[in-house]
This record gives sequence, C-alpha cells and structure tokens, in this order.
Amino acid sequence: KQWYQRRYIGAAGGVVGGLVLGGAGGYFLGKGKAVAVKEKYETYWPREIMMLFGAPGAGKGTQGPKIVDELGIPQPSTGDMLREAVAAGTEVGKRAKEVMASGGLVSDDIVIGIIADRIKEPDCKTGFILDGFPRTTEQAQALDAMLAKNGEAVSLVMAFDVDHDVLEERICGRWIDKASGRSYHVKFAPPKSMKLGAEGKLVKESMKDDQTGAQLIQRPDDTAEALKQRLDGNNK
Repeated sequence: KQWYQRRYIGAAGGVVGGLVLGGAGGYFLGKGKAVAVKEKYETYWPREIMMLFGAPGAGKGTQGPKIVDELGIPQPSTGDMLREAVAAGTEVGKRAKEVMASGGLVSDDIVIGIIADRIKEPDCKTGFILDGFPRTTEQAQALDAMLAKNGEAVSLVMAFDVDHDVLEERICGRWIDKASGRSYHVKFAPPKSMKLGAEGKLVKESMKDDQTGAQLIQRPDDTAEALKQRLDGNNK
C-alpha cells in the first residue's frame, strides 16, 4: 500500500491543486491526472510478485489474508487454481483432468501452465502472492522461466521461521468443525463448551462448535508425530 501511496502522491496533489485553482473544472482535471498516473504505473511498473514460505502452523494462513488486504493483490492457491482450470475447461485444465482421472500426479509443467493462465486475470494486474508453490528446485526454476518470458521476476520471498515447540503447540491444539471449516484452539481460541477434567486434561467430548453444537474434530496430521514428519519434509 505504501508503494501505491508513493506512486500516486503527486497525482493526489494535482487533484488538490485543481480544486484550489479551478473549482469543478480543476477537480476533474486533477482527477483525470490521478487516473492517468494510476494507469501508467499499472501498465509500466513491475508487478509485486510475492512467495510465502513456512512450516505447517507458522502463520501463513493467518498473515496471508492481512497481506492481501494491505497490498490489494490476490493470493491464489495452487489447489484452487487447479480446480478452477478443470471446471473452466481450459486447455491446461483438460490436461490436468486427464491426469487426475487416471490417478496420476499433475506434472510441474501443467501447474506452471495453470499459474500462467491465472495471473493473466484482472485481479493480478498489479501483483499476486503464491503460497505453497514452488516446493522444489525444479518448480522454482520453471516458475522463474515462466515469469522471465514477460520480463518479470519474483520481487519478494517471505519466510516464516517459527520455533518447533511453538509450532507443536499451535498444531496439536487445533480443532475444527468439519462442516464449516471453523477453526478453534484449546489455548488461543477455545470453543465456549470446552471443559477440563479433574487433572486439567481436556475433555474431548466437550469440544463443540459454537454455532451449531456439532462435535469438533482434529485432523489426522495435527499430531506431534505427523508434524515431525512434515517438518522433516519441509526442511529438505
């Protein structure tokens, strides 16, 4: 947002100056200059291309939306992009559908193709954020090559470095409502129904959704053992 402010501050000054100098006519003249400057920078200024990296529970899902709101650029996930491409029946979406129908894994070139199509959309005009991609050196190189075709490059990589004990506390304390996806945490955001037993241990049956009263669940990979495996893979 600050880089937008720096870009348009001169144009904003034109609007104010127009108001002072020429009443309504000056206002529209100044406004026209502001729009022209905005269009100029949207056309010629490099897009803000960001990547978020971090272990499970590091905070990407929490901070990502805040960055989206601050910069006004989208954060499309590879999963959403893949589903949208398949649903839209694009050329690369059809290729992905065939691979998935056969039980295979979608190749890097298909994923890159889906990203290339998605970032042509109007909401990506001034930039976008990638989360969860690339995951390998090969994917990173393919992404760089795809962006280079348009004279672009990743402008910022944001890595979330969080202590293992903190990650374990965040992950192992998570509970979700399966139907809605609402998330709770035994320490940071407990449901109203949560109860502790005589020894201070959590009564699992008391974990109910605040809105529906449905029983909350823990995902199979939200355990200390699963977290260790995921961290080992993340660090390779």
